[in-house]
Amino acid sequence: MTNASESILLLVIVAMSTSMALIPLMIRLAPALGMMDKPDPRKIHLAPIPRVGGVGIVVGALIPLLIWLPWNDLTLSYFLGSLVLLVFGLWDDARELGHYVKFAGQFVAALLVVYYGGLHVSVLPFGGMEPIGETWGQLFTVFAIVGMINAINHSDGLDGLAGGESVMSLAAISYLGYRAGDVTGLFIAFAAIGGVFGFLRFNSHPARVFMGDGGSQFLGFTLGFLAVYLTQVANPALSPALPALLLGLPIVDILAVFAQRAWHRMNLFRATKNHIHHRLLMLSFHHYESVIIIYSVQALLVITAILFPYESDSLLLSFYVLVCSALFAFLIWAERRGWRAHDLRRRRSTGAMRERIKFGRNVTRLERYLIRGLLAVFLLGGALFSTHIPGDVSVAAAVLFLLLLLRLVAGYRFWFLFLRLIVFIAVASIAYLLELYPPALLQTHGELAYFYYLLLAIGIVLAIRYSSERNFEVTPLDYLVVLIVIALALLSEGGYANPSLVRLVVQLIVLFYAAEVAIKHMQSRWNVFTSSVLGALAILSIRGVL
Repeated sequence: MTNASESILLLVIVAMSTSMALIPLMIRLAPALGMMDKPDPRKIHLAPIPRVGGVGIVVGALIPLLIWLPWNDLTLSYFLGSLVLLVFGLWDDARELGHYVKFAGQFVAALLVVYYGGLHVSVLPFGGMEPIGETWGQLFTVFAIVGMINAINHSDGLDGLAGGESVMSLAAISYLGYRAGDVTGLFIAFAAIGGVFGFLRFNSHPARVFMGDGGSQFLGFTLGFLAVYLTQVANPALSPALPALLLGLPIVDILAVFAQRAWHRMNLFRATKNHIHHRLLMLSFHHYESVIIIYSVQALLVITAILFPYESDSLLLSFYVLVCSALFAFLIWAERRGWRAHDLRRRRSTGAMRERIKFGRNVTRLERYLIRGLLAVFLLGGALFSTHIPGDVSVAAAVLFLLLLLRLVAGYRFWFLFLRLIVFIAVASIAYLLELYPPALLQTHGELAYFYYLLLAIGIVLAIRYSSERNFEVTPLDYLVVLIVIALALLSEGGYANPSLVRLVVQLIVLFYAAEVAIKHMQSRWNVFTSSVLGALAILSIRGVL
């Protein structure tokens, strides 16, 4: 799996970079395309928000899959189904399609993977691992995938919610696929993770973009596809009940909502405000608190799936029902008692707020210089002192150098878009080179690297804590990243993950955050940061041909 691990890393980088570069462009185009999510009584936001993030997620995921995914009837059916949902999703985001037209697209995608790709459930929970008939298995799979598509679609009600839940499920599925030695599921899961992470940078509260149906339907389709693939193809020894834990809260949420609508004799497809996230908000939890609560429950479910994948169906489903019942019991108790999470009458002291703002401005100046300086050292030092520069890296660096130079000189209106994409690729490439071909100094004094990343992390924390820019407030995305880093560290300590790969992933997370801070605070095209990026690319291009 060594070569596969390297491909996965590149796949994630390409997916995330493509998503992060494409979304700002789509935000600019959204008003002209009519893809704006306007406020209404059911929605949380108060101003129109572009719902074009799904383009970044889907395109970001599918482009690297075109390069690395092993192709057969099943993978081709997944790819075609994803394109179908993207088309129908964007159509709905622009024109507000009716339920039946949306269902048509969802069923087409599900039918493709079931009847063309040959993917279907053959064993159900409590069936004693006895196979069911093919026809029944196919029908069950079609409706299960369509159900998952709608589950994620309906959970997309708060900034960062559907994306974060999906990342946790995808990460758990990818880990179990890795343990089974499967490559196909790994590539699809990590491509989706990369696309979602690129999107979440713009979707953290307060969101600048929504994923829309184009993104949520794709994620639901991918999760449904992978859950069936993992338990029926990659590793049939896994418990048939495992998908309930892997997919987590979105399943029980949509079932509970449909049950309430049926009980009150309402239209099952009429949008209402009785999802879990709506109910948490009505208990006066803040937006980010509601998301973090749901993240925490979802994390508990998927971690249990990772730890106990071969347990009995009754045990796994009992735990699933217990956790979900506890959450709903709390909601019902709080609603009936009139309990509220916060006293809405409390207000911060105006004087204290002014002092905090003044202090924050001073700290922000410090972190800007710290982060920019450390990034310049990393870029130039890595390019100069890495012990080997492969030829393909040199060629890629030369192309990126010319593109960035052209945009900086010409002052192209979307130059920030190209800068972000090129910076992420350059940072990831140099981190990768330093991991594979470390200079002699790092080989003998590895603690210097830890000290470097500690300083950089301190600068990022200061930016998140004290910056007045809304993009660097503490968000559920930061909570999600911390969860992932902790999970990677635990897996590495337990011998379940490659320590070198884990170290590289953690480094990239820190570097990407730092690059975002540096780009956000740029006052002009030409500065120390952009000059260091150009210098590093030039050095890589020259050293690779010498």
